[in-house]
Amino acid sequence: MTDSSVLVTGMTGHIGGALTATLRTAGFSVSGAGRSKSLPERFGHGIEYVEVGALGAETDWSKPLRNAEAVVHLAGIAHVVRKGNNDLLSTYRRVNTLATERLAIQAAKAGVRRFVFVSSVLIHGHHSQSSPFQESDRPAPSDPYARSKWEAEKSLVRIARETELELVIVRPPLVYGPGAKGNFLRLMRIVDRGTPLPLASIRNRRSLVGLTNLCDLLRHCLERSEAAGQTFLAADETLPTPALVHRIADALGRPARLWPCPPELLRLGGRLTGQRSAVARLTESLEIDSGKARRLLDWSPSVSMGEELMAAAAWWRGLQP
Repeated sequence: MTDSSVLVTGMTGHIGGALTATLRTAGFSVSGAGRSKSLPERFGHGIEYVEVGALGAETDWSKPLRNAEAVVHLAGIAHVVRKGNNDLLSTYRRVNTLATERLAIQAAKAGVRRFVFVSSVLIHGHHSQSSPFQESDRPAPSDPYARSKWEAEKSLVRIARETELELVIVRPPLVYGPGAKGNFLRLMRIVDRGTPLPLASIRNRRSLVGLTNLCDLLRHCLERSEAAGQTFLAADETLPTPALVHRIADALGRPARLWPCPPELLRLGGRLTGQRSAVARLTESLEIDSGKARRLLDWSPSVSMGEELMAAAAWWRGLQP
């Protein structure tokens, strides 16, 4: 589908911005839509962008879809701060499920050929057990965010079945690289500060995907006919948490300050302090098998973890006063 027009929702996010650059370099005509009022100056000129306001079941996507032949849907929410008794699932569902469903329905009516939905590996659960997750594994979403993504996937499959929309689903794990937020940014900040971490005894396996490699996979999902109707797990590295800390430290030019602590004691501390999920992400395994994308799409990581982490470190340094 090279040379075609692609609408990227959530363009102003760190994945959306990187994907826009990747697709433009590959020869795509790229437009954007999202909640931001306008594009930052870093995007340059020549990109049509439409503000669609708050995302939900009533969002009107018709204007940004006007000339699109394909859509990559990134817009959504991953972190919601609980305020009072608000229903987290309803909040996630409104943005991640209902707005996605609305976009797909309007995209099909507008004649869009291919719809690439960036979902989450957490649909399979937060922790893999004896073997890496595969696309064929039964979904087991265990929190409101993952449930909202799984519900969105089911809606998209139904819409694709009833229309001529070619659906592609990509489920990434933690994305690392310049502009990354969430757990990766927190870990980078801690390592840069030189804060000792009690992780030397951890023997887990965590899969990750670099920003550049994820964007390249999404490009393959647009270009390759074999991608239509498929779901892909995306990863470029799988390693223990202590090894990840060492690699981040190397990129930052800092020592990796790790000290041993029994994992059971860390988990107990997490339960007592209300940080059970945060501790689990550092101590448990979440390993995925990305072989399907490599075989079916002839995709392979083009950038090493070391290169992506160096780019992330340079970005992080640029944020410091």
